[in-house]
Amino acid sequence: MVNIDDLRFDDRGLIPAIVVDSKTKQVLTLAYMNRESLGISMEKGLTCFWSRSRKELWLKGATSGNYQHIVSITSDCDDDALVVEVEPDGPACHTGTFSCFTHTLYKREEN
Repeated sequence: MVNIDDLRFDDRGLIPAIVVDSKTKQVLTLAYMNRESLGISMEKGLTCFWSRSRKELWLKGATSGNYQHIVSITSDCDDDALVVEVEPDGPACHTGTFSCFTHTLYKREEN
């Protein structure tokens, strides 16, 4: 089992966190965590991120009610990225969509 001290945060003290619906496996969002937000996430069982634009901690759902209940957190082989599986209470995106990933850039055509 990995612990926070094993993780490789970038030069800004951040690590990317890919948030996935635990049931559908749909990617909901990509956000960033620092040591503090990851610790809060693990303590509360709710996603907490570091807002790069606002430069503050952000507990997902604190204002919208759309909390993300953590099922598991897994690091990649280099311990420099996380996958956070959650049970969401509602939309992940600030636009109101279930996932932040809605703009198709490429899709292979079926034969």
